[in-house]
Amino acid sequence: MRHQKKTVKLGRTAEHRKALLANQVCSLIEHQRIKTTLAKAKAVRPLAEKMVTLGKQGSLHARRTALSVLRQKDAVKKLFDEIAPRSANRNGGYTRIIKLGQRKSDAAPVAFLEWVDAAAVVEEAAPDGKSKKRKSGKGEPSEAKPPRKSKKSEPNE
Repeated sequence: MRHQKKTVKLGRTAEHRKALLANQVCSLIEHQRIKTTLAKAKAVRPLAEKMVTLGKQGSLHARRTALSVLRQKDAVKKLFDEIAPRSANRNGGYTRIIKLGQRKSDAAPVAFLEWVDAAAVVEEAAPDGKSKKRKSGKGEPSEAKPPRKSKKSEPNE
């Protein structure tokens, strides 16, 4: 029976899983928002929240603990200097998961994982379709050489 076995294994060994989660948290700290599968986002969330809690403590011991988990000095510095002070008056719930639907290739459920206190990220869309330039692709004719005729396909004259 799996009583109180909370860890989501994600189909990986323990070391691979720890490295994956640490890298995801570091990416979240660096970019403020990451796009990943829903299962990974749900697995990353508790670790990210624990790191913010360590950042709020601000002690040397907390900084070394965060460094031992995340393994990236610049991510720990940004966590303690920027992200944790933003969440100083919040008692938890530092992250948010936004479901995006399914990925086209393998139909895996995909989600955004982002900080609740981060500035709103708005993706700018072009106001009208005329401002976008079209790239020549498969459907458009291109200036290519005409196909060669092979000697084998020509009838003898």
